[in-house]
Amino acid sequence: MNYENQQVISIAKLYIVPTPIGNYGDITQRALNILKKVHWVAAEDTRRTGVLFKYFGIKARFFSLHNYNEQQKIDQLITKLKYGQSIALVSNAGTPLINDPGYHLVNRCREIGIQVIPLPGACAAITALCASGISSDRFCYEGFLPVKKKSRQSKLTSLLEEPRTLIFYESTHRLVDSLRDIVEVMGKDRYVVLARELTKTWENIHGASVKTLLEWVLEKDIRHRGESVLIIKGYKATNTSSIVEGMRTFILLKKELPFKKAVTLAAKIHSIKKNILYKYALEHI
Repeated sequence: MNYENQQVISIAKLYIVPTPIGNYGDITQRALNILKKVHWVAAEDTRRTGVLFKYFGIKARFFSLHNYNEQQKIDQLITKLKYGQSIALVSNAGTPLINDPGYHLVNRCREIGIQVIPLPGACAAITALCASGISSDRFCYEGFLPVKKKSRQSKLTSLLEEPRTLIFYESTHRLVDSLRDIVEVMGKDRYVVLARELTKTWENIHGASVKTLLEWVLEKDIRHRGESVLIIKGYKATNTSSIVEGMRTFILLKKELPFKKAVTLAAKIHSIKKNILYKYALEHI
């Protein structure tokens, strides 16, 4: 028996159903079967999901569930489940809950014993990682970087020495600013892959040192349009002896210079990234 083609829809269950991130051909047969048979579809944007459903000839009863109403609407959905109605949770694109609403609903269902059935499917972060050429055995998904520069740099600084591959989503309007902050915080040589408009007509995956990547993006407007994923190579520790020597120089310079100036000069003398020496100095002074 082909399980996917014989999918039985069970009552009083919540199905987490991924939808395509661009190419409609990426939806699974199992997802289509479930979406056609559930009693309700809880959608982040019913109009956007409606376009997808019209393409596949799916008629559904929609329930709007997004970041701004999720906690207020949970009880209504739970009531439907308790009355034996099945619900499919979908987001605008990709796998629900990955930087999209649904966590609170899933958490409540599990607390009260309603079965949650997840389906595998499209996810921009994983799709980009697979094509990046950067180590994929250990990675951190960090969602979107903060909107404000100070918070964004603070976030990047906290991940400066993270050895695992880093994955971020970024918007059209903040991509250039984020790349500039990566240059400033992580250094111009950190290797970054930009994957934009994945599975769509203008899909593009480009990797380089972050300074070179920034210059490449700035060459053409189209290179920072659309939905983007940033894959950042994990931190590789600097030779400890270099840091020790840098600290010795820093301590001598600090007697005559302000803290930041002393760090900057010591880092330059010993070819150490300024942010690494700065953090080390704060922890050891």
